[in-house]
Amino acid sequence: MFAIIGIVVVFGSVLGGYLMEHGNVRVLVQPAELVVIGGAAIGTVLIANPLHILKQIVGGVLGVFGGSKFTKQRYLESLKMMYELLNKARREGLMALEADVEDPAKSPLLSKYPAFIKDHHIRDYFCDTMRMAVSGVEAFDLDQLLDLDMEVHHHNAGLPIASLSSMADSLPGLGIVAAVLGVVITMGALGGPPEEIGHKVAAALVGTFLGILLCYGLVGPLAASMQKTSDEEGAYLYVLRVVMISFLKGTAPIMAVEFARRAIPGHVRPSFLEVEKFCKGGGESAPADGAAAEPEAAAAASASA
Repeated sequence: MFAIIGIVVVFGSVLGGYLMEHGNVRVLVQPAELVVIGGAAIGTVLIANPLHILKQIVGGVLGVFGGSKFTKQRYLESLKMMYELLNKARREGLMALEADVEDPAKSPLLSKYPAFIKDHHIRDYFCDTMRMAVSGVEAFDLDQLLDLDMEVHHHNAGLPIASLSSMADSLPGLGIVAAVLGVVITMGALGGPPEEIGHKVAAALVGTFLGILLCYGLVGPLAASMQKTSDEEGAYLYVLRVVMISFLKGTAPIMAVEFARRAIPGHVRPSFLEVEKFCKGGGESAPADGAAAEPEAAAAASASA
């Protein structure tokens, strides 16, 4: 939403200032210049990138207009899911999680969180790690494995951003190309009516104007927004890493969740009370840590005596 508002503000401000000086809008409408600049820019991207990166560019640009997936509510749901899953592992052992992580869509626990199930990259990141933990891999080795996974993810996520940034950097130069072509056409019209020459010079200058505007007012900001979206996903993966490694090192589920909460970026980080209320609101997690089970057992023993 804010991306659309920003684009409207950029183009509206430029056009509004132009009109305030009594500029003629029809002079700025130069389809040929757009064909030269836009077509050449798209062509450079096609030359420089394979198909899978082109798909990532399109998906990333569309994602900019869709808003962030990693909201406070998404983090709360994820922390609750981890809390329930880790409590199950603490009660029944890690082997009890094998069915959950082998087929998350059929897991009674994980299937309650459709956003997690639908995001195949995050789902596989978590489930593959827990599958290794169930197999007996040590926490230290898993931490190294997750570090490698995140490094590869960061590299892959940066490829479409770098390609779009390169496209933005090329736009001013392509605008100059369009302007030079306009000058060539103008030179061919020398000796004609002054109005015709003036129109052709204006069209040539519009090419430079469009190249610079598209670079700094549209494509460059889109690439920057894609970078922030990638950083948000990286931060979410790091939170999952923290909670998994903390638990596998022997930390209680509630403490592992608190470690993960502290790793959440500040603008979407829920408070301690929010997480506690959200995680324990279902009621099933209260005796999971063993704290409530002991008093009940003691009361039963005294009653039988």
